[in-house]
Amino acid sequence: MRRPGAWWRGKSTPAKVETYTRWSLQSFGLVEIFWLGPLAFGEVPAALAWTLLLALCAHAVLGAVTTSKALDWTRGRREQPVRLVIAYGVATAAISVGTLGVMLRVPADEEAGTRTALVLFVGILMVGAGCATPGLRTRRRVIGAALGASLGAGAASVPSGLPAPAALITAATVLFTTAIFALTAGFSVWLLNAVHELDEARETRARLAVAEERLRFGRDLHDVMGRNLAVIALKSELAVQLTRRGRPEAVDQMTEVQRIAQESQKEVREVVRGYREADLAAELAGAQGVLIAAGISCNVAGPAAELPGPVQSALGWVVREATTNVLRHGDARRCDIGVRTGPDAVVLSVENDGAGSTGALSGGSGLAGLRERLAEVDGTLEAGVVADTDGVFRVVAEVPLAGRTVGPRRDAAYERSAG
Repeated sequence: MRRPGAWWRGKSTPAKVETYTRWSLQSFGLVEIFWLGPLAFGEVPAALAWTLLLALCAHAVLGAVTTSKALDWTRGRREQPVRLVIAYGVATAAISVGTLGVMLRVPADEEAGTRTALVLFVGILMVGAGCATPGLRTRRRVIGAALGASLGAGAASVPSGLPAPAALITAATVLFTTAIFALTAGFSVWLLNAVHELDEARETRARLAVAEERLRFGRDLHDVMGRNLAVIALKSELAVQLTRRGRPEAVDQMTEVQRIAQESQKEVREVVRGYREADLAAELAGAQGVLIAAGISCNVAGPAAELPGPVQSALGWVVREATTNVLRHGDARRCDIGVRTGPDAVVLSVENDGAGSTGALSGGSGLAGLRERLAEVDGTLEAGVVADTDGVFRVVAEVPLAGRTVGPRRDAAYERSAG
């Protein structure tokens, strides 16, 4: 059974911000229903009050649909809902003007009815501005919509029987309230886009880091093999020419080719070993720096320098993979990394409070790749959400220390096949 709140904790930060923004904007309709709707009761006949409430409910639903589709448009998931925004604007104008006219002509108490009519009129326009803003492309159009609502409110107030000063005050009030709601909605959309852009930038940075590492490996391999292959080709060609002439120096040239080839094998093994192996102390320091730079509190505890090289390499890869998943797939606020060394084994634990990293680490080259590396040093790996915690995810790697004086079996196998 899933813990309460697991659905929310499982979301990434951009998904949480988008959900919060969507619900916040759609809550404008609830304000319209539960605040404005009951105002008409007692001021107009019950049948007319219920009709007005139903109209406000329909307007709120249309506003929620408009907001939802407009947010999808801002995220590039659909085309701009131009017709829907226009239809919603027309509905807003019709309901607000109709409500104002009805409330000013029907009420039993003229003073109370006028006050209620103005509150309903301004409130409907205010909610309409907030729901329509996400569907407008530019700030200029948002300002134009607020000015249009203000001018329309003033123009509609005079024929409804309001004095000129009251109509002017109504227009100013509509301008102020619609501008506030429009700016609030616009800022929410801007913040949502900014969070998504930051998340995309973080993913891009991770991909660039991988690409940079591949380029480094390619550059090192080219530097090692480029000159040696050129010399081998030259000396092989010279040996062919000497052999055709029956010269004994051909044997010396082929001996030199063999020596260069063996040196190349050794240099390639060193490049591959350096690419595969990871220093645990360097990985711990790098992980702490990267996590802190990403706004995640990171605490590192435990010795690392005195561990054997193969153990450091295997655990270093665990730190690197776990840190990458915390950054790319989790929603953590803290991350604790600990190294405990015993007489027979060393235990590395990486614990964070972003349960979103569970899915990312459990598939692909995550757990499988780490278990494969740890198997080379007879190590084990456990990962999962800690029971009875608020979304704490823990990775624990244990590597025995006894008898580990040689490098990983994979590199040894490579050396045998290369040699």
